[in-house]
Order: sequence, then structure tokens, then C-alpha cells
Amino acid sequence: MRSENTLFVGGPLDGRVLPVLVGMTGQPPKTYEVPEPHDDGRPPTVHFYRRVPARVGRLGLPSGWKYEYDPAGKPSTGPKWPWRKPH
Repeated sequence: MRSENTLFVGGPLDGRVLPVLVGMTGQPPKTYEVPEPHDDGRPPTVHFYRRVPARVGRLGLPSGWKYEYDPAGKPSTGPKWPWRKPH
């Protein structure tokens, strides 16, 4: 499996560069979940990060990716089809 060093911005991983596995298209996943364990037996707190372009070239194409912290913490529920109404 191939991985890419990816920058994390905000949240508990702020400023860290971690290797993230990339898919068949060469892009990292759209969301990244980081569980934070607790010592007192409670279930772990899950932090969510969203993939955003790191740099945008002159033609508007992204060259590289980074993850930004998403405090709302809602995982994506699938593709957003243009003919579906928001709930």
C-alpha cells in the first residue's frame, strides 16, 4: 500500500505530518477519524478531520492535500446527489 505524508491543521493533531494511506486514485480519504482513548473506561472520543486542498495552482487544480479539524464531528453519510433535497 502506498502512503502520503499529510499535514493536519487544528484539533489534537495540529501541526503534525502523518503518513496516510492513499486509494487507487492516489488521493487520501475525504475524512480521517482519530480516536482519543480515556483512562477511566469511558468510550474513546473521536475527532474528525476533513480533506482540503493544500495548494491550488494557477489553473485551480489542487496539488497536494491537508486535513483540517472538523469540530462538528459529523461523518459523511455518502455522496451528495444534486437532485436530492437537504433534510
